[in-house]
Amino acid sequence: MQGLKRKVVYVSLFETIAIGLTSTGLMLMGGHDAGHAGTAAVASSLIAIVWNFAFNTMFEAWEARQAKRGRDWKRRAAHAIGFEGGLLLVLVPLFAWWLNISLWEALVLDIGLLIFFMIYTYIFSLAFDHVFGLPASAQG
Repeated sequence: MQGLKRKVVYVSLFETIAIGLTSTGLMLMGGHDAGHAGTAAVASSLIAIVWNFAFNTMFEAWEARQAKRGRDWKRRAAHAIGFEGGLLLVLVPLFAWWLNISLWEALVLDIGLLIFFMIYTYIFSLAFDHVFGLPASAQG
């Protein structure tokens, strides 16, 4: 599976799971009610969807120009760090505002989510590539 279809399937699966995990995490670890946690999760998911399409398009364009093909642990780690770092810049102010917490508390909350989602992104992408194959940009 390649191109836009690959991106739509990837993002749909990734974000569906992410909404459930984020809502649950915000409720259990953050002490927020289901309404606030769910809304924050859906909003962050919508932001992540837009960022996912933009970031993956840029990443795959960069990847296609590399002499070395494939996705070793370094490339996968760079992908996860770049993706999650971009989200951090947007989600900290969103969480602070919506959950009525300080920027510091939102940063700490988002760092916890970031650590979890960096691992989740790495594992999900590895599993996705295993099931659906590598994108054309990573094939030799």
